[in-house]
Amino acid sequence: MGTRFWHVDAVRRASREYGRWQLVLSFRAASEPLPGRRRSFWTPYPLEATSKSSAVHQAERIPDTALSQLLAERLS
Repeated sequence: MGTRFWHVDAVRRASREYGRWQLVLSFRAASEPLPGRRRSFWTPYPLEATSKSSAVHQAERIPDTALSQLLAERLS
């Protein structure tokens, strides 16, 4: 990944199980020039919560090392 920077956003989606929210992360390369041509992808993260706000709160506590590992796995 070198010196490339990525933006990571938390996206929530309703789980098939009533009342649960699953976390989905959106990764977008920050260094590519045109917004319409940026490399991006969505990937589920193994985290569920009972509310949207709880899912976001938990997402904010994901360590950078876990995000880097998920990104490396996805790009390989």
